Amino acid sequence: MKAEVICTGTELLCGEIVDTNSPYLAEQLRLLGIDLFQITLVGDDPERLHAVLQRSLERVDLVIAVGGLGPTEDDITREAIAQAIGEKMCVDPDLEEWIRGVFKRLGREMPAENIKQAMLIPSAHPIPNPRGTAPGWWVKKGGKTLLALPGPPRELQRMWEKEVLPEFRSHLPGEVIFSRTIKTWGLSESRVDELVSPLFFSPNPTLGIYAKPDGIWVRIIARAAAKETAKEIIRSVEAEISSILKDHIWGFDTDSLEGIVMVLLEEKKLSLATVEVGFGGLLASFLSPSPQFKGGLTLNPQQAGTMFIPNIGSHIQHEFLSVEAALDFGEAAIRYFGTNLSLGVVGAAVDTGEKRAGTICIGVVGRGRKRTASGIYPPYQLKERAAFAALFELRRFLCELS
Repeated sequence: MKAEVICTGTELLCGEIVDTNSPYLAEQLRLLGIDLFQITLVGDDPERLHAVLQRSLERVDLVIAVGGLGPTEDDITREAIAQAIGEKMCVDPDLEEWIRGVFKRLGREMPAENIKQAMLIPSAHPIPNPRGTAPGWWVKKGGKTLLALPGPPRELQRMWEKEVLPEFRSHLPGEVIFSRTIKTWGLSESRVDELVSPLFFSPNPTLGIYAKPDGIWVRIIARAAAKETAKEIIRSVEAEISSILKDHIWGFDTDSLEGIVMVLLEEKKLSLATVEVGFGGLLASFLSPSPQFKGGLTLNPQQAGTMFIPNIGSHIQHEFLSVEAALDFGEAAIRYFGTNLSLGVVGAAVDTGEKRAGTICIGVVGRGRKRTASGIYPPYQLKERAAFAALFELRRFLCELS
């Protein structure tokens, strides 16, 4: 099966919004074994969208149109599909009732323009949208399948996972696709590629390497007649990759760094506090769902090197952009919050004279032990990279505790 993705919206062409839906759908289609032929961005122009839809329907079996399902005049995807298919739209009473119900639950009357979202053509059936008022369309005609999905990623992804994906899986010919994702930190994408590229010799399983905010992911994808067979194909390759990447691996599949840390803190019955100098509290926000996390301090880098933390009476002894200072801040946080452990992270997005822009320093302290690390990251990514680097070091610290 061949597919095309068409994303609509003049704001995409103008660069006002970054298209994150196409990469998501591209990966989802690949996992299904569907060949993605092309991705097209088109503005809110009826003639252009109609022309793009017609060309796509001539070339491929599956067309996914994203965006343009809102209630306003520039939401033109329904009309363009109806024209391309050669059918007329009319209001579907069940959809109208559902949309009115959404507004009623919000304590509001449905605006008149939202009736547009209740439109259907005869060959379409609606795709439920639990996170918005724009139902999708699932159109089958003349051996072609056309999906229309809303543009907001949180709506599109939920609809894909709950409605579209199960339907596709039930109709794909007897082949099971299974994947395993290995998540790493501390190696560049090119270095991971260099290390595992000797394994890229087989069409089954296939390997993919992806740079993500929380590190580099290696995805192994296998196809087989049964799920257990696909798993067995993956196991040997996974074992080889794990032996190569070793201590850089922090998780698999749906694991998150913060989730792993929270589980370890709970299992070991440890409490944690954080100090962030120059990062605005992002690390604390990752950890805040855990009852083991007792609080965090967010400090201004211009003042942190000489300040006293309130109610502690402990002066920070070292230059603030150093692992020693990160440990000092951490020990102060333990006294302030009364925790077993602390995690201090300091950094600067600009040159400080002695240290390069993008330098971060990390200190984990508690239970009579210390762990430090430092690194340099692109300044525009500093907050996120610092948070994940700190979580990675905290995870290693916790794993080493008896």
